[in-house]
Amino acid sequence: MILNKTNLSVIKSNAVQKPETSVFELPERVLQFGTGVLLRGLPDYFIDKANRQGLFNGRVVVVKSTDAGGTDAFEAQDGLYTLCVRGIDKGEKAEENLISSAISRVLSAKQQWDDILKCAHNPQLQIIVSNTTEVGITLVEEDIRQKPPASFPAKLLAFLYERYKACGGKADGGMVIIPTELIVGNGDRLAEIVFALSRHNKLEEGFMQWLKANNTFCNSLVDRIVPGKPAAEAKQKIEDDLGYTDELLIICEVYRLWAIEGDEKVKKILSFAPADSGVIIAPDIEMYRELKLRLLNGTHTLSCGLAFLSGFNTVKEAMEDQAFGGFVHDLMLSEIAPAIPVKVDAAEAERFGLQVLDRFRNPFINHQWISITMQYTSKMKMRVVPVLQKYFADHNKVPRHIALGFAAYLLFMKAVKKESSGYQGEWNGKSYPINDDKAVYFFEQWKKYEADEMVQQVFSDTSLWGTDLSALPGFVQAVQTLLKALMKEAPVSLIAGLQ
Repeated sequence: MILNKTNLSVIKSNAVQKPETSVFELPERVLQFGTGVLLRGLPDYFIDKANRQGLFNGRVVVVKSTDAGGTDAFEAQDGLYTLCVRGIDKGEKAEENLISSAISRVLSAKQQWDDILKCAHNPQLQIIVSNTTEVGITLVEEDIRQKPPASFPAKLLAFLYERYKACGGKADGGMVIIPTELIVGNGDRLAEIVFALSRHNKLEEGFMQWLKANNTFCNSLVDRIVPGKPAAEAKQKIEDDLGYTDELLIICEVYRLWAIEGDEKVKKILSFAPADSGVIIAPDIEMYRELKLRLLNGTHTLSCGLAFLSGFNTVKEAMEDQAFGGFVHDLMLSEIAPAIPVKVDAAEAERFGLQVLDRFRNPFINHQWISITMQYTSKMKMRVVPVLQKYFADHNKVPRHIALGFAAYLLFMKAVKKESSGYQGEWNGKSYPINDDKAVYFFEQWKKYEADEMVQQVFSDTSLWGTDLSALPGFVQAVQTLLKALMKEAPVSLIAGLQ
């Protein structure tokens, strides 16, 4: 039995939360560019939850922009799909299955562009959400009168221009536009492109004024791991338990965050927000960006090389080890959290950090350490160096866990050979890939210098870090000592020595 509107009434399993049939009568209030799992597992999750609570009372019409695949599964299942929430919440295992009814229909930009533009005539539709990947927010100078335009910003502008004509340029016809693409200032950047495209298309001044005065482009930050469809065997087991088949079924973690920059007007329109504490609407979301960048991403970056050299394949495997789990805990909460380079409330940082630790322990997500090492150097520069500088400024001493993370990074970056596929390192007799734009740089450094001199040369290279790390009192010496120790003994003994 397939999941769809007709079969909802015969699904008897108590293991899944079903929607009320009245939800199918709700109007379309959101236009969403993208059918991807992140959108279905986060914004659409919040909207579905709000509808269940009678707060938002609106559904999502989705634009499928890519040529790959079709909309058949969404049509066959009436937009319904199962969201399987799996993870750790406050130290306890959490599992939940929901049939989401947020999506009303999915329209193909290539085949149904006129139908998409008709949505601009719906006065109840006030919100636009997108996730077209970071590449999607790019200026392509093109005619928006194509059916359809090629780029996402051009499609968006074509829709907004149709909206302007449909509402007669009235103020209440304006939209709240929330890109969720993972670039800093995504709303600001999208607005710049849309205005540039308006000028390129020589759109009238009246439209330009309406666009600027009555439409709000919100910067936003999304954070939820949504791996998507589970492996065939796991999916089959879930479907057996639930009593139906679902080609759109996806897995996601418990944690969720959608931070949106907006004022009271935005809050009023985004009336789904009170349904879940994971939606935050604030005038400035920089704190949430910093918490994620430093505590989650920064901890991952400082731990990945050490974890790999310690023999752990996945994050959850490392977190199950008492010593390594303790290292991650102390690194995050004792060294990174107090040195976040913007003003963050200490209690908020600890709360967020404890949630991150739960996420790292999630038994349902196999996050490979080797994948986290990709572009290791740029991640260290962006995520870690500002924290390191702030720590020294505040404490004037070497942060021992961060120093060990740096030592492991330098050892991981020691390539022993170059192959057609790139540079390879070797540890415990096994080779591993070094997927980093600076791989050739470190290959040369390790060939030219012994460990002590290599640390000195690398840390004093301002072109690499944007600053002179060797000027931090005692940092070079601490990393030199730890690096030589890592080259002689098991990482686990060094980790234990930090406890």
